[in-house]
Amino acid sequence: MGNATLDRWVSSTATYLGPLRAVVGDFTARTGVTVDLSTALFLRARLAGLPLPGRTSAGGSCRLLATADGWAAVNLARAADHASLPALLALLAAGDTDLTGAACRTTASRLADAAQTVGIPAAALGGARPLRRPVLARTYGGRRTRPLAGLRVLDLSALWAGPLCARLLHLAGAHVTKVESTTRPDGARWGNPEFYRWLHDGHDSLVLDFASGALADAVERADIVIEASRPRALRRLGVYAEEFLAARPGRVWLSITGYGRDDDRIAFGDDAAVAGGLVGRDAHGDPVFLGDALADPVTGLYAAHAVLRSLASGGGELLCVSMAACAAALAASRTAVPC
Repeated sequence: MGNATLDRWVSSTATYLGPLRAVVGDFTARTGVTVDLSTALFLRARLAGLPLPGRTSAGGSCRLLATADGWAAVNLARAADHASLPALLALLAAGDTDLTGAACRTTASRLADAAQTVGIPAAALGGARPLRRPVLARTYGGRRTRPLAGLRVLDLSALWAGPLCARLLHLAGAHVTKVESTTRPDGARWGNPEFYRWLHDGHDSLVLDFASGALADAVERADIVIEASRPRALRRLGVYAEEFLAARPGRVWLSITGYGRDDDRIAFGDDAAVAGGLVGRDAHGDPVFLGDALADPVTGLYAAHAVLRSLASGGGELLCVSMAACAAALAASRTAVPC
């Protein structure tokens, strides 16, 4: 990706970045770590040479589809999503063998709901707006004010948002250990290797058999936990955020989800951005994708800042970060303009 193309990536999102600039500015003020927004948001696209997105996402898996009453994003990011496509078409009962035709015959919310029913990430444009604040904090433990430097961060997350948060905390002095399951390693390992190294540079790595009970032991030694799992999945492994926080004052638990801990809908960066209304507009006023899975890095930046704020007030908090809500916060900052 040349400088001219990168400039176009940056300019296409510039009108939305006011709240994010404030977040990273405060992160820098608290830690001395400078955060370059262009790198945080677009490094993956630059390294992979991705094209500017239109109604197909930069990575190629997510599509914006016209519906009977608006637009929706459907993200076929995994082999399982493609395998579930016939079930989605059958559920829509439109008589179509093509998703584009079926979308035209239903509403955006019905398309998104039907896709989520069969396990495909999808969202109606702006369906999560207004949803909630990007970060909700719930107190379950005692307070104890501590600096970040030297604290032990256990990163149970994968892909982009959580690892970006962990990277920033590491740069600010925390000791980060990335944890992966022996049966389910981080899918980002099969992406751009240079980008993966950038996210995890300087972190320790721990691969565990989650069924053995070793995960609960690793969690017990941490001061901060980052995860992006459904709560019930961790509870089945004997890991409870509330118990972690209550066991020792000053701990912080960061939970990243698509729509909130009480919402089981699946989300990836591109469809979560659409859910929050974080899109551009073409010359005809129709929506186009912005950035590369934009809700992912945006969420990672909000999350790192939230951890610092929690530590400064004594911790003891479960921080619930919604990708769609983070996207909605940026979308609300500026009315969409043509790209």
